[in-house]
Amino acid sequence: MSDIVIREVAKDVWTFSRPFARFGWFPIGGRSTAVKLRDGGVWVLASTPLNDETKKTLDRMGPVKYIIGADAEHTMFLGEFKKAYPNAKLIAPQAAIDLVKDTSFSFDGAWGKDPASTRYGFEDDIKAIFFSGFKNKDVAFLHSTSKTLIQADLLFNLPATEQYSKSTTKPTHIPFVGGLSPTSWLHPRILWNLGIDKDAMRRDAKAVADWDFKRIIPCHGDVIEKDAHAAWRAAYKFYLD
Repeated sequence: MSDIVIREVAKDVWTFSRPFARFGWFPIGGRSTAVKLRDGGVWVLASTPLNDETKKTLDRMGPVKYIIGADAEHTMFLGEFKKAYPNAKLIAPQAAIDLVKDTSFSFDGAWGKDPASTRYGFEDDIKAIFFSGFKNKDVAFLHSTSKTLIQADLLFNLPATEQYSKSTTKPTHIPFVGGLSPTSWLHPRILWNLGIDKDAMRRDAKAVADWDFKRIIPCHGDVIEKDAHAAWRAAYKFYLD
């Protein structure tokens, strides 16, 4: 039985959630997210394997036009997505591109290298903010129609209950800490330590806080369906207060 959970969390927004243990023991879960754009094409943040179930769902949604690497840590599956969808634009932070050793495919855009004004083609549907001051060089995305914030490592919401819901292994709490939700005492402190340029972090955290969203889809942990703005502000309180 497959351990992936595929669901439509909002109209034209699909998630692909599965178990993933960082360092082989820390159960943070993994998640890809796909959005059907108004022109019929599909934008996908690729962070999990492109298995048969995932590919069938994407192909039913429409032609994949954009494959997104969300930060320097989420590069493992970009190659298999690009090889399956060679006509799609592959875009990632330059810090991610620098870590990819496979030379059999190429990238079509690079946050952190391309001019900040660069438009890749999806911006009428999905806005993007590149967090240049964040250690992992993440990008935050807003699907305006569904009011959904999509991101990788800028915000966690552990334990990863949905991602482990089909697994015989269950997600556990962090020893001596508990969960890692946006409102936990630890989360804002981790984010503060990951900010290598505090002024840039303040600028970008505020820009996201000014977006109109009601849902947050993280790569790690459960989707936040309620009080999403409050969750963002709690996690980034050291930058926003």
